[in-house]
Amino acid sequence: MEPYYAGALSILPPIIAVVLALITKEVFSSLLLGILTGSLIYSIGIGSDMIIVSTVENAFKIMVDKVDFNIILFCSLLGALVYVISMAGGSRAYGKWAAKKIKGRRSALLSTSALGAFIFIDDYFNCLTVGTVMRPITDTYRISRAKLAYIIDATAAPICIIAPISSWAAAVGSNLKSTGAFESEMEAFVSTIPWNFYALLCIIMVIMVSVGNFDFGPMRRSELAAIHGESKNDSVQNEDAPTIHAQGTVLDMVIPIFALIIFAVLSLLYCGGYWGEDPAYHTIASAFGNTSAGPALVIASFAALLVAFIQFVGRRLLTLKTFMQGVIKGVQAMIPANMILVLAWAISGICRDLLETQVFIGSLVQNDAGLAGNLMPAIIFAIASFLSFSTGTAWGTFGILIPIVVTVAQAIAPSGELTIIALSATLAGSVFGDHCSPISDTTILSSAGSGCVHIEHVSTQLPYACITAISAFIGYVIAGLTLSLPLSLGSAIVVMVISLTYLHLHNSKRESIHDHYKKATQEQ
Repeated sequence: MEPYYAGALSILPPIIAVVLALITKEVFSSLLLGILTGSLIYSIGIGSDMIIVSTVENAFKIMVDKVDFNIILFCSLLGALVYVISMAGGSRAYGKWAAKKIKGRRSALLSTSALGAFIFIDDYFNCLTVGTVMRPITDTYRISRAKLAYIIDATAAPICIIAPISSWAAAVGSNLKSTGAFESEMEAFVSTIPWNFYALLCIIMVIMVSVGNFDFGPMRRSELAAIHGESKNDSVQNEDAPTIHAQGTVLDMVIPIFALIIFAVLSLLYCGGYWGEDPAYHTIASAFGNTSAGPALVIASFAALLVAFIQFVGRRLLTLKTFMQGVIKGVQAMIPANMILVLAWAISGICRDLLETQVFIGSLVQNDAGLAGNLMPAIIFAIASFLSFSTGTAWGTFGILIPIVVTVAQAIAPSGELTIIALSATLAGSVFGDHCSPISDTTILSSAGSGCVHIEHVSTQLPYACITAISAFIGYVIAGLTLSLPLSLGSAIVVMVISLTYLHLHNSKRESIHDHYKKATQEQ
């Protein structure tokens, strides 16, 4: 299918999908309607004779073309692994053990944050693994699935975008290389890290939310529902709960997950050519830069499932029949997440491949950059945020914008002082849009990994993400005017802390979440 430049109409499909999802609280129909809207715009634009037939045909064709079966397989296999671990009693045993080691809600939340920061290799792997490991612990302390999903999401892409050894660093490096403006792509990437205000502020925000009583808006309602046993996520989770073996141990949880991590690292190196014939990829850094995360994660999840099979069936915790039944149940549990992923990829493909949203956004960048060179970082951050939110992809956003931003920044400031700041703003805006977009794959996988209803995760984390983004935007305004990292980053942190402190003082008039939790546990 040949692309058609739809101009401002190219952003209409994701806007329709997002608005409908927030209003109706129903994701599938909202995404499908957004896809059909985009396909209708395309069919009318190219002058199709049979508009209705063409609309439906193009919608499902792009849906098929954009499916990443590696990610679908990875999600399905990981769902199977989680289910059989639960059947063997590993999750329950680990939850009981961890409850003895982790004393209180704060330490549970901080442990979740630390694990999310530790698994920095890939955001997909991060989202599903952290949820699997920490869900029994957070459930023990009645922490809402919405807050678990927020912490997972906020320590996935924001951590990966500032980790030099990650699939995200490799993607950014490849885009930087295509510009030909840098002698060392890795050095340029590392230079953007201290200027990536959104990612850094996300980490600070997560720590503050974990330690302090910063629950407000939809998140506070979700926390109260979880404390009083009224969370709808619990009912969803227990609809098809597995039969749990009484003799399961902590090792029945730890060994398969540890195997998953080890195999993930080895598979990423293997797919990157570490043991291949080309000596250029015989170093860890070059192999990670050349790897393909999808196939590697499929291999890792299958290998971990094989380890679980040997461990559980070999010890007769599960029979061959019950193990395979658990695999099927686990795959079935991931069907909703997989369906949302397929629809999200489709609407993103319609925007990028058919309606050329990136061309429209690129023209905005080129036109707006001439307003004032000093405001360029803030403008770039806003545009990257909007594009990433609309298309649901950070990689696609910075892939589109990096060549444009480098060219414009070097034209405005030939000495190069604005280039790194503008690049950082591009990456930060891409992550923000990806972080809070309902059609982002990491947002979807965070919901799936935590067992949270997807639209609840979106609505509860949006206020936190927006406060962080506004603070980062102010930081980029100051960065463009002063070129001072301490002043701009410090200002952004101050704005965010003041905002959260105000909300904290406002909520202090009511009982805190911790007080509600103490009362609820004392009543039992």
